[in-house]
Amino acid sequence: MKGVPILIAVALLVTSTSYGQQQQPPQQNGQQPNGAPPSGSPIEPRPRDLAPGGRANTPAQNIVAVPVPVAPPRPNGPIQKSLVRITATEVAPDYRAPWNAGMLGRGIGAGFVIDGNRIMTNAHVVSNSRYLTVERDGDPNKYPAKVLFVAHDCDLALITVDSPNFYKNMLALKFGGIPELESTVSAYGYPIGGERMSVTTGIVSRIDFQLYTHSSIDQHLAIQISAQINPGNSGGPVMQNTKVVGVAFQGYSGDVAQGVAYMVPTPVINRFLKDVSKGRYDGYVDLGITYGKLQNPAQRKFLGLKDDGRGVLVETVVAAGPCAKILRPGDVLLSIDNHPIASDGNVELEGERVEMPEVVERKFKRDNVKFDIWRDKQSTSGSVQLDNVPPYLMQSHRYDVRPRYVVYGGLLFQPLSLDLLEAYQPQDLRLRHFFDFYVNDEIYLEHPDVIVLTNILPDPINTYLAPYRGSIVDSINGKKIHTMDELSQTLAEPADRLVIDLIGDGPPLVLDPKQVESARERIKMRYNVVREQNLQEQPTAKAPDLQTKI
Repeated sequence: MKGVPILIAVALLVTSTSYGQQQQPPQQNGQQPNGAPPSGSPIEPRPRDLAPGGRANTPAQNIVAVPVPVAPPRPNGPIQKSLVRITATEVAPDYRAPWNAGMLGRGIGAGFVIDGNRIMTNAHVVSNSRYLTVERDGDPNKYPAKVLFVAHDCDLALITVDSPNFYKNMLALKFGGIPELESTVSAYGYPIGGERMSVTTGIVSRIDFQLYTHSSIDQHLAIQISAQINPGNSGGPVMQNTKVVGVAFQGYSGDVAQGVAYMVPTPVINRFLKDVSKGRYDGYVDLGITYGKLQNPAQRKFLGLKDDGRGVLVETVVAAGPCAKILRPGDVLLSIDNHPIASDGNVELEGERVEMPEVVERKFKRDNVKFDIWRDKQSTSGSVQLDNVPPYLMQSHRYDVRPRYVVYGGLLFQPLSLDLLEAYQPQDLRLRHFFDFYVNDEIYLEHPDVIVLTNILPDPINTYLAPYRGSIVDSINGKKIHTMDELSQTLAEPADRLVIDLIGDGPPLVLDPKQVESARERIKMRYNVVREQNLQEQPTAKAPDLQTKI
């Protein structure tokens, strides 16, 4: 389910600190651990117990050695034979100078072996990566790895190592179910760049829908745990009774909340594995609606509903979503796939009360979902074929693609996106409105691309155009501009002058095409613009063995 990108939690990488077996008490004066003197030393008489006054108690009591506690066996087995340390060399796109390759970085994460000689980890561990290496316990080698599948909407990925020796003596982990509240779980990984396995233990404190910060738009089932997490834990398994019950993936920084971490639960993991089993990842489907609770008795009476505690009110329906054909604002959803919907938006699913979108979360592209609907005080029903909702992508983070842009006369035009807002931090309220209401106000129908004049590369031909920075393009020479392709084509058409109308008040921006052409090479050389435009979100260049299969 997609969420409104209001708060963006800091995506901390999740696992734990290692605890070995309990230490033996220190030996003092050469004694053996059980309190006996060392072999070969003289046996000295033990003093009798003394009373508080210093006088000996009579009769003397027998002195019994206290047994040393023995650490219990590890509850989850030999995790070292399943856990791996992942090092990713990444290049993040540069939205302020999109013709550049971007900034080089290096990150550490964790992963674990599953069946089929595959390694599961988080998508954010391998995103924008150019080179991956994997290390395993007791082996000094770093093995090159490649990405098999990546799911940015649920922050999961599968990678593998081609070396035939890598999986020797490695153990594939099995998956369990959803752990119970207050039950104990253990998280494993390599926090803060450590080279040795770390483990922390905590309890399951909440099971709920949460925002997945990697995409910053998707909401899925997530499990909150109290195990301590730090950067470098991401992708590690969270285990209970030798089974994986989740993948550690995000948490809060200390100034927001302490002891709060999240793991991707097994229903999300199993859906991801089933989706990629056909050789590609289609991603999560979505209803493309928003709805509200119907707990107000007066409102229920106004709508003609029974006093049975059922139904939620449809507030918006995305025109590009699958439900646009059968639903409209003001409808009341009474059931979904024969699961009655309570007035608080919950349904009974597999013996648990969960939020209504969880029914859709477990479905795939082209699956059907059925609704019982209350409309105009009459009952009706209908079904839809589920699909993705493309307009939501504008409000999500993008990975492994090059930014789209056009440079013309030193003017940099780019489509509005979440990554663009984070790069420029604009204060213009119009831009915020176009971003926040892009889906609900159906702005995408008129502006599939909200084209923004993001920057100006100073040159004599554009000296006085700085006030136009941050404006949204409406038309050029009277022709409405809807997409980046149309922008590029219109700028290339012969004209005596270019009159660019921008949304809002103020005069249009005017350029002389002849001056632009004469300054073209000068601007490219001065600002190292190796390529003047990129119109497609093409995958970033990778080595042949690192191609992502999506």
